Amino acid sequence: MALRRGANRHRSGCAGAGPSRQSNVMNSDRKLSAAIDERQSIRRFRPQRVARTVVKRLLAAAIRAPSAHNRQPWRFAVLDEEATKQRLANAMGERLRSDRIADGDDANAIDADVRRSYSRIADAPLVIVVCIDARVMDRYPDARRNQAEHLMAVQSTAMAVQNLLLAAHSEGLGACIMCAPLFCPDTVRDALDLPREWQAQMLLTIGAAAGDGKGRPRRAAEEIVIWVSGEDAVRARS
Repeated sequence: MALRRGANRHRSGCAGAGPSRQSNVMNSDRKLSAAIDERQSIRRFRPQRVARTVVKRLLAAAIRAPSAHNRQPWRFAVLDEEATKQRLANAMGERLRSDRIADGDDANAIDADVRRSYSRIADAPLVIVVCIDARVMDRYPDARRNQAEHLMAVQSTAMAVQNLLLAAHSEGLGACIMCAPLFCPDTVRDALDLPREWQAQMLLTIGAAAGDGKGRPRRAAEEIVIWVSGEDAVRARS
């Protein structure tokens, strides 16, 4: 009978769940909902350093994300020293300049773009370069499925980044994504002497916000969502 009572408690999901526990769960849900609603991209930061204990908590949140096959393909390079951030900012800036010159863009516009890129990276108290290591994914004899595995690694890593962004917000920090490493993964790897197999996807600039972010409009659900039912599917085929 003791085993039966234990099984019943397990099925009900209420073992040891008193009012206090239920209240804590509700409070956690509200905090998460608020973080999702309130978080904004922050591009300007106050100069104070982000403590490494805080950085470790951010990374701990990131690696709790789900991943395809549970392969956890994410890799992180943490830059919290001025010289390292400046080295990356210079390398990416020169690559940006080279690409835009090849495009035939206006010289003044190029200079402004390079200065802006350099400032965003070098002036951030903390930069985290996010990479994937596709070696942990499955391999197939055809390109189609290998491409799918690569996209699974990218999707998994993006989920880890969302965790990290929400964790930064909960720590009272601002953060912003820069996807520029996708245009120059080799430049990023060489500037930081990263392992050859690490493919840079994005970088995050993080720190105490120097101002509020800009609220960005979101598309209405009616514009981006369809509810698919059996009837809809039949009509679509007819």
